[in-house]
Amino acid sequence: MGQAILAGLLSSGIDASQISASTKSAATAERLTDEYGIEVFAHETNSDANGRAVELADIVIVAVKPAYVVEVLTDIAGNLRADALVISVAAGITTQSMEAAVDETVAVIRSMPNTPAIVGRAVTGLANGSRASEHQMSLAQHLFETIGTVLVVDESKIDALSTVSGSGPAYVFFFIEQFTKAAIDMGFSPSDARLLVEQTFAGASELLAASGKEPADLRRQVTSPNGTTMRAVAVFEEANLHKLFADATAAALARAKEIAAGK
Repeated sequence: MGQAILAGLLSSGIDASQISASTKSAATAERLTDEYGIEVFAHETNSDANGRAVELADIVIVAVKPAYVVEVLTDIAGNLRADALVISVAAGITTQSMEAAVDETVAVIRSMPNTPAIVGRAVTGLANGSRASEHQMSLAQHLFETIGTVLVVDESKIDALSTVSGSGPAYVFFFIEQFTKAAIDMGFSPSDARLLVEQTFAGASELLAASGKEPADLRRQVTSPNGTTMRAVAVFEEANLHKLFADATAAALARAKEIAAGK
């Protein structure tokens, strides 16, 4: 995710000389420097890699796993500028816990992008902490608009957002995976099944975006009375997909709360 954000920033016109990063291995640092032209510090060769990366930064993006966010912030707290803006990319870690790890002048914002950021089609949720100004929120919004669409929400909704748009691509990929298996079971070759299913999802998504119509309206256009599609939709309805979606997102939200509690 950090690399997707990096690519988006550079494609928006930001000079590579204005960006620095840290990573674990020297090999990864060398690859990122060669690929993007940015300065990268490696923990493998520099124990203060995180601090070196952030010491001159106006905006610091912490793109690590949730379990390491507070640890990283504690590590770099002494290197941050007094007026720095810190943006986390992690589920479950509250702005309150982040603010407690840094100086009281440092503002923090939570972000929740998703993996389509890699192709510039992310949906990113943003929630501000108690110290973030309107200007800083505007900067964060502009930054994440380089990789897609941004929705600003209250922090009380950011974990719920993560269960929809954050985890959502995995749900879509899972549906495509199962639909493809069904096509194979009907006698299509794996390559033909993949083509049929993936292009159906892609085309339907583009049609939805271009039409401006509700998904239900487009579904009804395909569903002729007493036809084949109606029969298939009836099976989905019998399976109570609404409850299945509700249960799945509730389970993801419960896990986000566990992460916030340090479990």
